[in-house]
Amino acid sequence: MSGHPVRVGYAQALHYLLFGVRALQFRRARPGLGARRGPVFGVPGQSVALTIDDGPHPEWTPRMLDLLGRHRIRATFFLIGARVRERPDLARDVLAAGHVLGNHSMSHPQPFAALPAPRVRVEIAAGQREIEEATGLRPRLFRAPGGNWSRDVLRATAESGLTPVDWTVNPSDWRSPGVDRITRSLCRGRAGHVLLCHDGGGDRSQTVAALETALPRLLDRGLRFVIPGGGR
Repeated sequence: MSGHPVRVGYAQALHYLLFGVRALQFRRARPGLGARRGPVFGVPGQSVALTIDDGPHPEWTPRMLDLLGRHRIRATFFLIGARVRERPDLARDVLAAGHVLGNHSMSHPQPFAALPAPRVRVEIAAGQREIEEATGLRPRLFRAPGGNWSRDVLRATAESGLTPVDWTVNPSDWRSPGVDRITRSLCRGRAGHVLLCHDGGGDRSQTVAALETALPRLLDRGLRFVIPGGGR
């Protein structure tokens, strides 16, 4: 994405800073639930949250829904507005299966924090509109593309009445690093963590295969799956 060099540099600096913040949250006994206007990194109780980004996708979203249904796990799907416009039926399927819909912007531009503030507001508002028109439900949660937050992004999120949600465990499944590596990363999740996975943006067969193993292991440890940020 092209943009003003100062904004791009600022966004890149924030991107690397957030790596450190997430690492700190991961090591904490209890990840932060989110400041008044800061992103949510954790969930309360003996629980974890599974969040799934970048869909809906005609192949991987149905497979993800089947997997979650078999394990009776409720997840949060952060949807891209442009992909909802292409397949509104899949967004409705996610909702009908009992999962929560979150806004992941209209077109997933990156680095998100490098966008001018008016463009950030447009991306969030357009994503909201597409999801609401497809499902009749207005999302209450927002995740910045790439987890790229800034004061402008957080301000626009708050102005839209949305709760910003980040993550604690990132298996980098979007890189397709191998099923074993994704599985190990997810299984490192513990009470309070927010897990990040993807059902869009590429071949997600490794993600589905890893979750087939990781989800039963997490359940066997007594963890329950909840929605971050009090989403409904």
